[in-house]
Formats: sequence, C-alpha cells, structure tokens
Amino acid sequence: MEDRTMSKLQLITKGLIKENPTFVLILGMCPTLATTTSAMNGMGMGFATLFVLVLSNMAISAAAPYIPDKVRIPSYIVIIAAFVTILQFIMQAYTPAMYETLGLFIPLIVVNCIVLGRAEAFANKNSVIDSACDGLGIGLGFTLALTVLGLIREIIGSGSAFGFKFISGDGILVFVLAPGAFLALGYLIVLFRKLTAKK
Repeated sequence: MEDRTMSKLQLITKGLIKENPTFVLILGMCPTLATTTSAMNGMGMGFATLFVLVLSNMAISAAAPYIPDKVRIPSYIVIIAAFVTILQFIMQAYTPAMYETLGLFIPLIVVNCIVLGRAEAFANKNSVIDSACDGLGIGLGFTLALTVLGLIREIIGSGSAFGFKFISGDGILVFVLAPGAFLALGYLIVLFRKLTAKK
C-alpha cells in the first residue's frame, strides 16, 4: 500500500519539477507568454488548464480501450473540448472578469500541446487514478510556472504583486510587453535548471 501511495505521490511531484511543462518540457508557450502579464492572470490560466487536464486525463483513460486507433486523436480532442466548454460556462458564471481577461486563450486549451500531449503520452496507457494524478501534477507545475512568471513580470513591469501596488511610479514597461515575457521566461528556465540540476 505504501509503495502504491508513493508512486501516486511521484506522479504528482514529477509534474512540478522533473517534467515541469514550462521550465523543462518547454510546452504551452503561447498561453505562457501571452497571459502572464500579471500573477493573477497566470494563476487563472494555470488553474483553468489544470481543471481540463485532470478531467480529460481521467475521461480519456476510461475511454481509451473503446476508441479505435484510427480516430484516437480526434476523439481525444472532442473529449478535451467538452471539458473546455464546461470550464467556459463555469468561468462565465462565477469569474466573468477573469474569463474576459483571458479571452481567447480559454477555448485554445483544446489544442494546448500540454493537454493533448498528456492524453497521448500517459492517460491512454494508464489507469484513471494514475491519469488523474499525472494531470494534477502537470497542471500544478504549469500553474506554478505561470504564476511565478506573471509575478516577476508584474513586479518589474508595474511595481505591484497580485494587483497590490507597492512601488510608487511606473515600472519597466518592457516586462509587461511581449519582449519582457521572453526575457523573464528565459532567465527563469536557466534558474530552474540550475536549481534542479543533479550535483
């Protein structure tokens, strides 16, 4: 029982560090660069992706044995799209401001290579519980990466954190714009790999 628990824990933690989708696998760069103008936006996008990842991984794991190989990928996309639609309805009802801010990037979760990649690489070959743990780990890793990137860009770019202004005056505007996203992400990837490199 302890071994099984440990393996579930490893499935979750590998998405945070060893297989972090942003800092290690370099996946999902479009929402990573576009939605991280603030920590709150990054966190919102991360949690939205996590929601879809966990539920679509579970559904695909359960359905995989019954899906013919020829229509495997289109079937996965339909399953993912169903959960993205549910997510859109939930966000429109309960977090309309966040939904408006993230805009087009919510429906684009359907074709996010992280979500489809986990369906193809893991969920269709493993149990429902393992797939849920994998989705949770990868989703948390993505959320952490987007939140940290958004926080750094927000602090340097506008002198605030999670919307709370703590530095008077303007920040370095370039960090709120696209070039700043590339710059901050590049340094974060280098730092992350330095910190996680095996001695």
